[in-house]
Amino acid sequence: MTTYNRTPSLVLSLFALIIAFCSFVRAESNADNKLNMPYKAAGLTKEEAAAHLLSRFTYGAKVGEVEEVVKKGLDKWLKEQLEGDAKDEELNGMLSSYDAINLTNKEAENAFPQPARINRMAINEGYVNKDSVNNGNNKYQREAVAAFMKDKGYRPQGELFRQLINQKILRAAYTKNQFREIMTDFWFNHFNVALNKNQCAIFVPAYERDVIRPNVFGDFDQLLLKTAKSPAMLMYLDNFSSSGINVPLPGTENVGAISVEQRQKIKENIQKRFLQARQQRKGNGGLNENYAREVMELHTLGVDGGYTQNDVTEAARILTGWTVAPMGNEGYGAATQKIIDRIGENNLRNKGFVIDGDFFFAMNRHDNGEKTVLGRKFEAGGGYEEGEALLEMLAHHKSTANFISKKIATRFVNDNPPQSLVDKMAKTFLAKNGNIKDVIIAMVNSPEFWSKEALREKTKSPFELAISTVRSLNADISQPYQLYTWINRMGQQMYYYQAPTGFPDRGQYWINTGSLLNRMNFGLAFASQKIPGININLLALNDNHEPESAVSALETYSKLIMPERDLDKTIDRLKPMLNDPELQQKVADAAAKNNQNNTDSMQNTADTEKMKPGKGKKAMENPVVRQQVGNSTMLAQVVGVIIGSPEFQRK
Repeated sequence: MTTYNRTPSLVLSLFALIIAFCSFVRAESNADNKLNMPYKAAGLTKEEAAAHLLSRFTYGAKVGEVEEVVKKGLDKWLKEQLEGDAKDEELNGMLSSYDAINLTNKEAENAFPQPARINRMAINEGYVNKDSVNNGNNKYQREAVAAFMKDKGYRPQGELFRQLINQKILRAAYTKNQFREIMTDFWFNHFNVALNKNQCAIFVPAYERDVIRPNVFGDFDQLLLKTAKSPAMLMYLDNFSSSGINVPLPGTENVGAISVEQRQKIKENIQKRFLQARQQRKGNGGLNENYAREVMELHTLGVDGGYTQNDVTEAARILTGWTVAPMGNEGYGAATQKIIDRIGENNLRNKGFVIDGDFFFAMNRHDNGEKTVLGRKFEAGGGYEEGEALLEMLAHHKSTANFISKKIATRFVNDNPPQSLVDKMAKTFLAKNGNIKDVIIAMVNSPEFWSKEALREKTKSPFELAISTVRSLNADISQPYQLYTWINRMGQQMYYYQAPTGFPDRGQYWINTGSLLNRMNFGLAFASQKIPGININLLALNDNHEPESAVSALETYSKLIMPERDLDKTIDRLKPMLNDPELQQKVADAAAKNNQNNTDSMQNTADTEKMKPGKGKKAMENPVVRQQVGNSTMLAQVVGVIIGSPEFQRK
């Protein structure tokens, strides 16, 4: 009886303990995500810590933004940036005229066909005489093709690429979600694809928009899988054409309904027949190893990640059949679409095919023999699921945790991050399922992030320099492509880095004598408003107070543009440059001389519009400085010198 009476209280006690334990677990979990940011231990003030956060997680602090971050609270500001979901009404208004950047891959294929396909269609439609194509009458052919495109509603691909470049510049300059945009740039560079590979170019806008940007703070395995299945990556690294030997046995559609012994027997038979077929075919036939190699070397494990050439080959076999779904009315895979229509999607799915948006797994092209990667055996008879399993294994590998952690630390700490920091981040990576946000929090909570070796120890890329200039001077951009010509001139042709490595993230890659001249030339041209479509009001930055002298302007604007820095030595170095009335022309001439033997990289872009007077080229020529309200020649030269200075190149 006594026992019976104690039972309810015992249950209540246990229930209370469970609740307490769950609360403890939640508290521990939340503690893992808490922002500690030990900047005080590093001897930094709140203002200096805010300036450091802004230098790392935005494209540059705007005047007064350090104070805004301090007022809001450093942890609250960073949490908001890690969410990355602030409303961007002003930016969206700027982007509203760019209709092409929101097209699906299929819509882009239909609206912007490749030039070779346009020519074929123009010939088939009778707009171009087939016999006249190669007779050298290019003007006739261009006019005929232009008429065909106008009549049919087709648009040149260069227009799409120009919109892609313009939106990147505007997003970086004006988005409230600065950290999301920086991480978009980081992961795009990590999973690089390039516009100068025609097969994948049309898919690049949707790749950045739908695959990269929404997933920058999520789990790494999901980002890896989405990039692997994207048309841009499948085309860029040639996996779309990779095929192997497929030897399915009759009556194996319902493998899941049979016994384990029967299933094993089927797999053994498949492997036996596979080996026979391989011997007859003498090798791997249409196997392409490009993606398998890069997914290990560049996307996950790293070059020293412990894999072998045999692992690459075996991984490539697993990924055979991973290709692109039919695109557009006359685009890629039109023949495959006819097969899908004839057989039916449901019938194909029952046979192991996978149709997932723009991704298509062709079971009949999949190597379904036995494979082994990094010691893990993939039994014969597998299909799409073994590709997913492979990527999942790579995403959670210890080498991947180290490689990705070091790459993030290199971007946000310094060019040679301490191993102690990388180890902390890698430990978090493994413990938190590769969650990128958690890895970043682990980095920011580490003393190494706030050390003197991290402060202002990164060098801005040309893109970062241009955007930080826009933000520092509160510039209005009405012609983003004009800014792109300067970014290109300084050595960074966005979206056109051909190697799968992406742009290097080390200062020594960006800085040399020629690049420093081009950067100073850019700063002077920008401040003097010689770049069309870029408007600034320098006096407004200083509450419309005009400095009394060039030296006074140098001191005032250096502090406005580079907040919370010790600028005494920088100011002393820049003073001798203030009194030379021919400084701008001298810098422009020196930069032009340095570049005269280099091919103008703009000629390599898909947008073949020439640099005509009144556009980018005019900005390079440094004409007489135009006098404008609020922008005296003296003040413009002072601000230009600051922008071009070595100190402003650091972040």
